[in-house]
Amino acid sequence: MMRNLPQLASAVQRNCDISDARHAGDYGLCTFLLKMREYYRWENELPFASTLPRDQLGDWLKAREQAWDRIEAAQFAPLPLARGELDPFDAEAANRELLPQGCVYSAGYGRWHKPVFFLGRLLRVEERAGFTIRISSCEYARELAAPPAMLQGRTIFVRLESVRRYLWEKIEEYQWRKQGNAMARALASYDFVADTEGALQRMADNEMETMILHELGEAQAGELLGEAWGEMALQLSRTRGEPVARAVRDLLADCLSTLPVLLERDNLQALHFYFATFDAPRRELFPQALDAYEYFLRSGALDRLWQVVHEGRERWLECARGLLALNPAEREAAMASLLPPSARRAS
Repeated sequence: MMRNLPQLASAVQRNCDISDARHAGDYGLCTFLLKMREYYRWENELPFASTLPRDQLGDWLKAREQAWDRIEAAQFAPLPLARGELDPFDAEAANRELLPQGCVYSAGYGRWHKPVFFLGRLLRVEERAGFTIRISSCEYARELAAPPAMLQGRTIFVRLESVRRYLWEKIEEYQWRKQGNAMARALASYDFVADTEGALQRMADNEMETMILHELGEAQAGELLGEAWGEMALQLSRTRGEPVARAVRDLLADCLSTLPVLLERDNLQALHFYFATFDAPRRELFPQALDAYEYFLRSGALDRLWQVVHEGRERWLECARGLLALNPAEREAAMASLLPPSARRAS
């Protein structure tokens, strides 16, 4: 274990807190509360199955928001490493020192261009399709978003603890609403009643592979679309077009990598979870995928899913390239036209 881990973790957590202070308002209320519940569980090292104390949680939430108010304008702190202080966004330089000591660090930008920092224990390193996959276990410092997987250059960071917490958020959301048969089917193969922790770990191991496949698809999509897509996405940040553009690229990535492999492996547990978490922008853009999934449920045949995935590769690549070719005004109109009329009115 590295000698200055407490000091480094404190600096990374400080940067995480500053990022949260600036971006906590980006979330809808329900999403924010779900994330804060799991953040409280992580910070207090509580088991997933434990009931959270309502009064203490409320006091903690109020104190956290007050603390954010005090640091919202603060600057990100450098990383205190043996080599000296380092820019907190220079993750590759940091990892040259940290990986041999059993730690892994990542820094980048997530949704809404939110800075994302993370420090954890290195579990293992894999090489696949020319990419390095760094998988971590426990997390020493994290921010509110805590993306379970993230592609940075030729490296994919996978955070097993965040995978588990992401899954638990979805399970809790399902338990509250009792809606979504796809989620019920996804959970049916795991015995959460008799062995909550064991079931969650088995599900996390399976879904972690799905997330790796998606990030590999993101990499393929990036090679096909080039740097211009990142520049366009930055221009669209915090606009009505951002979720549409994100969904187009996600669908391209999933038709290139995620769904073909899940279908090839006959991984029905992961397939059910994929459609249980098929969010509104993707549902509105790609109802054919949902129709093919429903056909599979009725017939047991995967041929229509194979067909829509095959067609989706060309469709979403053509769509993405078409958006890149437009000027900003034309692009806004084009993205609106991709949505059904009801979704256009809602936006």
